[in-house]
Amino acid sequence: MTSVRSSEPRIDSAKAIDVERIRGDFPILRTSVNGKPLIYLDNAATTQKPRCVLTAIDKYYRTINANVHRGVHTLSVRATYAYEQARRKMQKFINAPALETIIFTRGTTEAINLVAHSYGRTNIGGGDEIIISTMEHHSNIVPWQILCEQTGAKLRVIPINDAGEIIIEEYQKLLSDRTKLVAVGHISNALGTINPVREMIAMAHERGAVVLIDGAQAAPHQAIDVQDLDADFYAVSGHKMFGPTGIGILYGRKELLDAMPPYQGGGEMIHSVTFEKTEYAPSPAKFEAGTPNIAGAVALGAAADYLTSIGLEAITAYEHDLLQYTTDALSAIPEVRLIGTAKRKAAVVSFVIKDVHPHDAGTILDQEGIAIRTGHHCAQPVMARYGVPATCRASLAFYNTKEEIDVLATGVRKVIEVFA
Repeated sequence: MTSVRSSEPRIDSAKAIDVERIRGDFPILRTSVNGKPLIYLDNAATTQKPRCVLTAIDKYYRTINANVHRGVHTLSVRATYAYEQARRKMQKFINAPALETIIFTRGTTEAINLVAHSYGRTNIGGGDEIIISTMEHHSNIVPWQILCEQTGAKLRVIPINDAGEIIIEEYQKLLSDRTKLVAVGHISNALGTINPVREMIAMAHERGAVVLIDGAQAAPHQAIDVQDLDADFYAVSGHKMFGPTGIGILYGRKELLDAMPPYQGGGEMIHSVTFEKTEYAPSPAKFEAGTPNIAGAVALGAAADYLTSIGLEAITAYEHDLLQYTTDALSAIPEVRLIGTAKRKAAVVSFVIKDVHPHDAGTILDQEGIAIRTGHHCAQPVMARYGVPATCRASLAFYNTKEEIDVLATGVRKVIEVFA
């Protein structure tokens, strides 16, 4: 196996998190639910938005609303500048090597579909193999299933152990000269497992395979460096990283993007059009047909600035401590079984309560003002791996506190009493 540097994120930082100040940046955290203060623990589904993101959306529509690119009037020039500055901010946020490698999408799901449609249909055919893992979100399963059905390629799946960790030895066995693409999540939304993606990318590259990383759950929790990872494609969702819904990015290696055909056709993605022939614009315009989500992109840039101002290392350190506190608090309840106990985890705790359906637990916790997610988390193969139909999931962010976790633990005990 290739010897590579560990991708373990740093969990030490001299810069401390001022949680109370941060909480003041999020207006929704002052909301009451069922007469109780909101305790929002559903961050893996979507994160709340700081005031600077809300302001960026409002300011865009109030002061510079216009369509971008090609316009010569003042508002269009200002809107174009703000839009392209957001692209530059996201380039810096993930340390991409060039501005043209950042493509705005509707989110991680569209980014993965873009790669499956454009790169996949061009480069993958009958007899080729695509590797994913057991813990993938449906958005990193279904596009590859569709591609395999249409091309005759085969989908191979890396197993996970009882702790919810990819079995690297099994991954190595799956890699072969037939492997054309590996698509794996950086962090599992259902288990919180941090996958050794740098090592996995290096192993795939040895066999000549291209690698896509689903970074939806990683971007809010740790610093991303696509050059250090040596990723070929990396997908990010804005709403997972405290930005708006309906916006995200795909990073792609420039030489791959240059060789890929357009994902959609329309305005903006062209150089010239006649009835006889259309010449396409270079990336990123080639993959951004039509009027984009301009306000969303601008606000995504504001979210990236906000996270950077706090410090990703500080966020990682704070959430690591909070994750351990949550794990200890729930593990102390005999009726609770944790699902996913990997050694390297991000701020996600999935669990089941003996003799209580997760939906019932979630309903009772909601009466206490506690928002968790219950269900299969768009990861039904994970549920099947553990033999459960669904789990309760508390997913944390840097605005959550230990006091909130104490309320969660008390709420779980109340659920148990109700069903005793």
